[in-house]
Amino acid sequence: MFLQSQLSWNVVVPAENIDAEGLMLQKAILIRLLEDFSSRKALKEIGYLTAVTTLDHVGEATVRQHTGDLLFPVEFSCITFKMFPGEVLEGVAHSVMKQGVFLRCGAAEKVYVSPSKMAGYKFVPGENPVYKNDEKSLRIEKGTKVQFLVLDEKYDEIERDFRAVVSLEGEFLGPILI
Repeated sequence: MFLQSQLSWNVVVPAENIDAEGLMLQKAILIRLLEDFSSRKALKEIGYLTAVTTLDHVGEATVRQHTGDLLFPVEFSCITFKMFPGEVLEGVAHSVMKQGVFLRCGAAEKVYVSPSKMAGYKFVPGENPVYKNDEKSLRIEKGTKVQFLVLDEKYDEIERDFRAVVSLEGEFLGPILI
């Protein structure tokens, strides 16, 4: 699910940009905010950081003692992406193996479907491995669009990334026929 979030961060503007005034200083603050934003992949509470929408407030600067850099408290709005248990979403298979299928969904790339959560599907190895459901004439292979139910999502602090466990069991879940 995409969410609108409000965040408060501190943005450091290097000393060499301090001579800038007015719009140039605002531009330097915005550029640093966008650089900081893009370097962080996700936050546990709000999910994947997708896009800054507005810079809502820039506070008074403080000078860092040893470097002379300026530290600005900023408030901004952004779009984030987070999966919630019980939510039905769509993803695309990017890795099919005997141990299961990995899907991409929005910014998430570690969406895992266990073979035990694909009732009726059997793994068929080969150069292009596939899970087949002969009864319904369905198949899941690399590039297949799949509708799934989110069972659980966990945040990995070290990788700053989420891992989701999902299911294809239920009505209208599984490969999307085009």
